[in-house]
Amino acid sequence: MALAPLMFWLLVDRDNPLLADIHVSWLDFFAALVFVIASVTDFFDGFIARSWNQITKLGGILDPLADKMLMLAAFLGLVFLDRASPWAILIILTREFFITGLRVQAASEGKSVSSTLSGKIKTVAQMIAVGFLMMDWPYATELLWIAVAFTIYSGLEYIKGYFK
Repeated sequence: MALAPLMFWLLVDRDNPLLADIHVSWLDFFAALVFVIASVTDFFDGFIARSWNQITKLGGILDPLADKMLMLAAFLGLVFLDRASPWAILIILTREFFITGLRVQAASEGKSVSSTLSGKIKTVAQMIAVGFLMMDWPYATELLWIAVAFTIYSGLEYIKGYFK
């Protein structure tokens, strides 16, 4: 959670006097590095919690929230830099908030809508797209739209799982 604002700052506040002497390509690199560090620590946090059977209700709430904050900061920063299609980001964020609401509703009904393989693939596809977009690499836009396709598909799977 703490790294999302730092990454966002590196993406959108490039006129800040503290960043003025840093070339834009380095700002891209540092923002991408912060994103990768946050993503890797999130993965290991979940892995360790499951391995040591230390899963808590608070962790179950904060982990997805931290994921959403990181992705929201990345996507907003990339739209700000005009590197990501606002339509693609709208689709992704709409799905994320809708599925989060669906999971809260399911929990209130005593149901569990657990993660699916397509949801994990969606997350990886989004992370790869974000990395390419931050670094302004070729095929970044195509990767973003591939991530959108996985995002829609996994969202439909969650909806189907909820109604089963």
